[in-house]
Amino acid sequence: MKKWTWIKMPLKLAMKLKLILLLAILTLSTTPPKTIWVAIGDSITYLNEHPNETGNRITKGYMTRVVERLPHIEYVNKGYNGWTSGGIAQKIETLGLSKADIYSVFLGTNDWWQGRPLGNFSDYQNNSGNETVYGSFRIIINKLRDLNKDAKIVLITPMQRVDFVYIANMKNNAYGSYKEKKGQRLAQFAEVINTIGKFEQIEVVDLYNTPSLKLEKLVKFKRLKDPQTGVYKNYKYPAFIDIPFDPATDEYPYPLEAIDMTYDGLHPSDKGYEVIARKLVKVLK
Repeated sequence: MKKWTWIKMPLKLAMKLKLILLLAILTLSTTPPKTIWVAIGDSITYLNEHPNETGNRITKGYMTRVVERLPHIEYVNKGYNGWTSGGIAQKIETLGLSKADIYSVFLGTNDWWQGRPLGNFSDYQNNSGNETVYGSFRIIINKLRDLNKDAKIVLITPMQRVDFVYIANMKNNAYGSYKEKKGQRLAQFAEVINTIGKFEQIEVVDLYNTPSLKLEKLVKFKRLKDPQTGVYKNYKYPAFIDIPFDPATDEYPYPLEAIDMTYDGLHPSDKGYEVIARKLVKVLK
């Protein structure tokens, strides 16, 4: 059996080591636990850890920016590409959501594009199911309250959007919120979230009605072929709305110099994420 060998040390050194150990113990015992924030959302949330999927057009998303300013908060990214409030509600029991101190819900832009019915406020009040956006949000909020009835819940409305063109596959594109999709405007989806927040006395970060995120500020221009000459021109919003774009033959319409609050017409740029983060810091600090 191995015998331990005790090493004698000067009394002053021993006292110094004891003091360091005591200070370390006191520091650990007085450090408050982290505030846990679960951020639920779509690709705008998901991209926080995936700048490579933006062609490295962003450096970090809104959650990273928030915790840089509020280091007592630790976030969990529960963002899913392309998901709607209906998709989240349907999978709510299998998403691995855990008890947290803060929950944010940032959804709605894909609900609009996929043409999900808004429903009526009674769908929310009566917990009528997952057939409408109102009903989906009721399922989500019920789950969050089941996880922690004392948690802070923050709702975030969708941003306005101009013509989206996916940087990795230009065939994946969509027109902007300047017109209806299946008879509904994106503004109505933002209003659903504002209505729920007011009813539940939940704080809402209203991005849709944020002046710095208005349609004309989302991209500096869209580069398209002039229909008369075939020569590429930079068209500002709203001039580009009726100019055709062919994903099979045209260049990507948002070069780096076109980036403003978004880098592709839909997803925030660093500048756009900074706007979102600043608004959330005011709510979470």
